[in-house]
Amino acid sequence: MLSDPRLDQLAAGLTGFSCELKKGERVLIDAFDVPDAMVISLVRAARARGAHPIVQIHRARISRELMLGAEEAQFAPQAEVELLRMQKMDAYIALRGSDNIFESSDVPSARVQLYARLMKPVLDHRVNKTKWVVLRWPTAAMAQQAGMSTEAFEDFYFRVCTLDYARMIPGMKALKALMEKTDRVHIKGPGTDLTFSIKGIGARECGGQRNIPDGEVFSCPVKDSVEGHIQYNTPSVYLGTSFENVRLVFKKGRIVEATANNTKRLNEILDSDPGARYIGEFALGFNPHIREPMRDILFDEKIAGSFHFTPGQAYEGVGNGNKSQVHWDMVNIQRPEYGGGEVWFDGKLIRKDGLFVPKSLHKLNPEYLLGKAS
Repeated sequence: MLSDPRLDQLAAGLTGFSCELKKGERVLIDAFDVPDAMVISLVRAARARGAHPIVQIHRARISRELMLGAEEAQFAPQAEVELLRMQKMDAYIALRGSDNIFESSDVPSARVQLYARLMKPVLDHRVNKTKWVVLRWPTAAMAQQAGMSTEAFEDFYFRVCTLDYARMIPGMKALKALMEKTDRVHIKGPGTDLTFSIKGIGARECGGQRNIPDGEVFSCPVKDSVEGHIQYNTPSVYLGTSFENVRLVFKKGRIVEATANNTKRLNEILDSDPGARYIGEFALGFNPHIREPMRDILFDEKIAGSFHFTPGQAYEGVGNGNKSQVHWDMVNIQRPEYGGGEVWFDGKLIRKDGLFVPKSLHKLNPEYLLGKAS
């Protein structure tokens, strides 16, 4: 892979289409267990646009060791320094590889929560004040998660990450406009019957300018409007722990019951702070290349025919004001092989069994996005 031209192609897309780096801008390149060759491609691509790259290298096993003994006296000064640095940045590019997705699974939850609380101002500034894009890096561990050979997974990864995201724009604009004028949402499916309002919240398209891979339009429920229950049908890894069969019950917007294969750990996370039991995001995913869950949320939340319903922090500008150190994108797939399901906006059927129904949204269905339909 060291001489793979796909590295330069990806770097050009991240610095160009995703971040639109301009002459004189500063960009922080955050590399987590990523080959040097990819970081070098990013540095060169940033410089080619006249930008100034700053690089930070992370190693998961070292991060785990630091977290095992996390204390406020250790991380509070680091958080201050990292916030000052982030405030000097115009853009942020993060590539996150992992040889073991469970590397931090034995870090006590109290240590993780302390770190998350102290670093939250850094995250908030990065999300709300810089141009940013975050993506995973293909590793043998990710290939195992996906049930693929390493070579086949790398081919899949670059195909997804270098997708012609501009093809999503017409459909995304139509879905955004529809969500912006919608009040009541009703989601039905096996184990799921949810109602909530998104009136006045707004919506935002995600087509390759924040996450890679991409392919979603998101909004957010009015904070106290969520009623009913949801049964997520994809596995989820959060803070180094794997969760399956997560079921949440809502009353007046709040999660009043939560069960899973690891109910105790699930509720520990949801009790991190008061906002963790409220929803901070609702999104419909439609990346045509991503069809099966692989325990990596940057991929799984974009699965064709899926939606995610996210406990925790809401985004500024398209949010309900909910604040939390948690932002946990949990995914439900509604294609027929996963049991099907329906999404209704103000009494009108918008998506059935993973396919958009209104003609104005047909350009978000896989046949169009893959170039098989006009």
